[in-house]
Amino acid sequence: MRTVGILGGMGPEATILLMQKVMAAVPARDDADHVPLIVHQNSQVPSRIAALIEGTGPDPGPVLAGMARDLAAAGADALAMPCNTAHHYAPAIRAATDLTFLDMVDLTAAALSAAGARRVGLLASPATRLARVFDAPFGAHGLEPVILPDDAALLELIRAVKSGEPSTRLAPRLAVEADALIEAGADHLLVACTELSLVRNALPERVPSTDSLDVLTEAIVSFSRG
Repeated sequence: MRTVGILGGMGPEATILLMQKVMAAVPARDDADHVPLIVHQNSQVPSRIAALIEGTGPDPGPVLAGMARDLAAAGADALAMPCNTAHHYAPAIRAATDLTFLDMVDLTAAALSAAGARRVGLLASPATRLARVFDAPFGAHGLEPVILPDDAALLELIRAVKSGEPSTRLAPRLAVEADALIEAGADHLLVACTELSLVRNALPERVPSTDSLDVLTEAIVSFSRG
């Protein structure tokens, strides 16, 4: 199997969740049956929120490019990054090495289209919206994003996940945001922040939903075993 390098730490718990999902996706009888991962759990990547929303923080791009080079030097055959917002810096990551980059955003748009989605309710950081991370992939697949006029509550929810608040308190807040997107016309919900993947079970079941982290998990397993 081929080794996948993970640009992690954004946030740390979401990176661990990805590792757990990859492990659970493989019917393994022994250690050697699992997908080999090299994980760069770098919690010191400059804040995407500070850089993209507040305009006060340093550029995360050079740090992410350095992580890509580190993973290549360590023996990775491909790269993946469990952070939707950080895909704004995907060009810097691609330019840093010759490795395949398993682009979670492009893969998610393709998966949504294949699932029959048309109007996709984005459960994402405001930074993802401001950086227009999903605009081109959605446009390429004929998908229309549905975004709440005020996504401050989503940002506070993401920050609460990062700070370690119990999921029992966070889940109802995510359900409220999801319901608002459905009322705004979303026919499909997208968990487009890997912090929110930790409380995805709170989503209402009356419309289909997709988690970008699950899409990335499938791509990692497919690449490694293929």
